[in-house]
Amino acid sequence: MTMKDRYGRTINYMRISVTDRCNLQCRYCMPDVNGHLPMDRLLTYEEIAFVCAQAASLGIDRFRITGGEPLVRKDCEVLVDLLKQVPGIRQVALTTNGVLLGEQLDGLTKAGLDAVNVSLDTLDRAQYRAITGRDELNRVLDSVYRAAGRLPVKINCVVQKGINEDAPVKLATLARELPLDVRFIELMPIGAGTDLETVPNTEVLAMIEEQYGKTVEDARPRGNGPAVYRRPDGFTGRIGFISAVHGKFCSTCNRMRLTSTGELKPCLCYGDTVPLREILRDGIAEKEERIRAKIREAVMMKPEAHCFEHRENVTEHRKMAQIGG
Repeated sequence: MTMKDRYGRTINYMRISVTDRCNLQCRYCMPDVNGHLPMDRLLTYEEIAFVCAQAASLGIDRFRITGGEPLVRKDCEVLVDLLKQVPGIRQVALTTNGVLLGEQLDGLTKAGLDAVNVSLDTLDRAQYRAITGRDELNRVLDSVYRAAGRLPVKINCVVQKGINEDAPVKLATLARELPLDVRFIELMPIGAGTDLETVPNTEVLAMIEEQYGKTVEDARPRGNGPAVYRRPDGFTGRIGFISAVHGKFCSTCNRMRLTSTGELKPCLCYGDTVPLREILRDGIAEKEERIRAKIREAVMMKPEAHCFEHRENVTEHRKMAQIGG
């Protein structure tokens, strides 16, 4: 079964936020740690799995666990295991900052995790501390090296004007040495990112080619998102570009988001959501069909395109950590 929105796009991918908490304070995501939600406001793992089972019955077969930082929520591998048991789910992946990945890797892989993305914006220790507020770079790199031999791994870097513009050349060395992808994501004007300046990926590519020579397009399928991949000569892995602002890819958008509080979010750019938590907890029968109806409703709400190029029209004002970007 496939599910399409009003514009004929197939919707087969859902990102699931399991917490708004994080053990870092990245300046564009969660620069302060105040105001976290109490646990009873968050969906339980069983509630999340129930929603995902209904989504899978409609054709959504790829899921990614996000946060905040998902691994700060206890027993994340339990959710992985629950999702892997749902008929119709083809892939369960995770996006993490990598701080806790190394110590939880065994449990996650045993539960059946299919792939992992690690958010890492620099290989410079002082720069890392300035961006994240923590001195955890060595711990993150240890996690990356351990995971690269066991799972498909992608590194996600957000390049910020005046902050880490020199990071791409050094980060690319990870793709030269290891069988992983290093991807550069244009900063989106959401939450704290509204006050920061985006570095276009055309500039990032130019930096990499100046250092490593001309790249060639690598069109082999990898993952569920809109990244475009290139490979410099001699690299083991690839360099990817997600150009949300300067390379709009809304015409092929295939995703929905489920927030940690049980809201379906059709588009990152806009504040519109469809709430599910009350249905999950009201004790009324026929929850399966009611949740499926809400998923269909959210899919039909997907806009034709975002408006990041016109910041004044963005209606999502929460932090990225609160919506599970």
